[in-house]
Amino acid sequence: MVQFPADRLDASFAALSDATRRGVLERLGRADASISELADTFHMTLTGMKKHVGVLEQAGLVTTQKVGRVRTCTLGRSRLADETAWIEAYRGLWASRFDALDRIVEELKQRETFDGRRQTE
Repeated sequence: MVQFPADRLDASFAALSDATRRGVLERLGRADASISELADTFHMTLTGMKKHVGVLEQAGLVTTQKVGRVRTCTLGRSRLADETAWIEAYRGLWASRFDALDRIVEELKQRETFDGRRQTE
């Protein structure tokens, strides 16, 4: 199994575990936004939205830039490549296990038919 940076994966999956943070990423996928705009969109306080943005920023999913009094958020450089690779590795593992289970079930069905234990229709 491929090794992935655990602390980075932990930060990314923790950030993605919250519906509001996933919504923020979806919103920023359409256009950059200030923290105030995001707070309004999600009917939150500025403090609450700053905390969500901070979690996303620590995970590398969002970057912020302050110009004057306005902090603008954009999607970060992370393209979720490591996270996707980690998920795909496990998807492949589970797919091979289910394929093996399918083969066993098919063998058992054939044995039932061969042994005459299965009723003919």
